[in-house]
Amino acid sequence: MAGHSQFKNIMHRKGRQDAVRSKMFSKLAREITVAAKQGLPDPAMNPRLRLAVQNAKAESMPKDNIQRAINKAVGGDADTYEEVRYEGYGPGGVAVIVEVLTDNRNRSASNVRAAFTKAGGALGETGSVSFMWDRVGEIVYPAKAGNAEEVMDAAIEAGADDVQSDEDGHTIICAFENLGDVSKALEASLGEASSVKVIWKPQTNIPVDEDRAQSILKLVATLEDDDDVQNVYANFEVDEETMAKLSAA
Repeated sequence: MAGHSQFKNIMHRKGRQDAVRSKMFSKLAREITVAAKQGLPDPAMNPRLRLAVQNAKAESMPKDNIQRAINKAVGGDADTYEEVRYEGYGPGGVAVIVEVLTDNRNRSASNVRAAFTKAGGALGETGSVSFMWDRVGEIVYPAKAGNAEEVMDAAIEAGADDVQSDEDGHTIICAFENLGDVSKALEASLGEASSVKVIWKPQTNIPVDEDRAQSILKLVATLEDDDDVQNVYANFEVDEETMAKLSAA
């Protein structure tokens, strides 16, 4: 297994579920507010807002919370958030991309730098690792959406580039600029997706052992615990045996 999805699965299996859920809702609300503020407050007329609302619903965020986040933007009392991307190297030379929505760039930069330093990594300049990644669309469906062949056929028909299916579900990859069209086509054939978003997909992954994987996961957890951090991506790869040990720890 590789990429950001593997440590997401591990984190979700561990404790502190209430705290993790609360923090996740807070980050989803921030994205909804920013999306509504940058465009129209109607998801049907604002693609970014539509995706933000769809992802919030997929995480069972209450409708009242979603509407409150939209109203905050409409009312003009929302904080002004800046989108910032940080790049660097974690333990073992693993490349890491951190996406932030912040109302205080200095605070975020300090926190992200401290996390890298504590993990034995180093924060780099913008562009220092992103050239090793592709900016693509990712559409995720649960396993119940269909078998691998059915989802593959639907994805090809919709214009997607790649599909990965396992017991947990289906991950469909498409070109960044085609995300809207592909997601709409898939919704017509497979129903509403669990999530639709733009991600960083590494061109290659670095295999790591158990100790190094633990160090990387600790860095990711520290970063994701920061209120300003929206997404973390890392180009490491862990074999199935090590994954099982980490998940059981």
